[in-house]
Amino acid sequence: MISSEILVFIGFVILIAVILAVDLGVFNKKTREVSFKEALYFTILWVSIALLFGVLIYFFGHLIHNIRDIDHLKEIVQKYDHNINLFDGDFEKSLQIYRQNLGLEYLTGYIIEYSLSIDNIFVILMIFISFGVEKKYYHKILFWGIVGAIVMRFLFIFISSALIQQFDWIMYFFGALLVFTGVKLFAERNKDETIDTNNHYIVKFADRFFSIDKSDNSGKFFTRKDGKLLMTSLFVVLLVIEFTDVIFAVDSVPAIFSITKDPFIVYFSNIFAIIGLRSLFFLISSIIEKFRFLKIGLSVLLVFIGLKMIVHNYIEITTTQSLVIVLFILISSVLLSIIIPEKKG
Repeated sequence: MISSEILVFIGFVILIAVILAVDLGVFNKKTREVSFKEALYFTILWVSIALLFGVLIYFFGHLIHNIRDIDHLKEIVQKYDHNINLFDGDFEKSLQIYRQNLGLEYLTGYIIEYSLSIDNIFVILMIFISFGVEKKYYHKILFWGIVGAIVMRFLFIFISSALIQQFDWIMYFFGALLVFTGVKLFAERNKDETIDTNNHYIVKFADRFFSIDKSDNSGKFFTRKDGKLLMTSLFVVLLVIEFTDVIFAVDSVPAIFSITKDPFIVYFSNIFAIIGLRSLFFLISSIIEKFRFLKIGLSVLLVFIGLKMIVHNYIEITTTQSLVIVLFILISSVLLSIIIPEKKG
């Protein structure tokens, strides 16, 4: 008999597949540049869908693990280390507390992942500019990059979850990694990064093992010449984006594990944040430099999450408290950017 977890996961994958199919087949049939206004509408749409899914978790989250009675509920709470207090004699009330906490975990994880994806935008934009990609191809590369990221995040999240349940010390390792990343991001916040497109390891790897048509400007990922299938430079850029996402996952996925150890909640919040990354990219890529304190805010966020993971066995920080702190850090960095704009020399 198929378990409830597998059924929920299959249903979620089908939902995401339908969303992506509608996005590609209805809204983005043609290769074109995405306008700021269109990006704003789609950002609102994806955020609304993500929040609506959070509402479903809030009211029906117990169905993920098909919780049947108070003993099963206690087992799930202990297994995934949910920081909640249950009522022994009242299953329905305990279940309500569990669902509410699960909804908060999803929302907090989504906000963290969506916020950290802003730093991804800096790097992705730099990749596009460095490789000389035309703006009309941005959406196509990001779309297929997200499809690849969905698969990679699945592997990363569920393997990490299994390791965390087996070895508690991994939480300390993830915490130290996030603190290091946050400090590094703060130290390099004003650094102008560039990409040597000829010596990039992914480019060199592709040059060595694949045949590439570097003169192709058709906007396709593959082309055929003299009966031979060739990779185009656009596909090489896609490979660079995919590799970059793997690097980002090393930071962002452990960050959500600081909020919840339930791999399904981690995956759900992660995927919805990834889907919304494209529209967010087009929305703020042209104005991102105006938020001068945003990178500082993200670095503080990473350090806070890292420290939370390191002290999780000694200091109790509830999901609600984490959500409030995360929102305070992000809102403060945005407001400071507006109140204290950068002076132009």
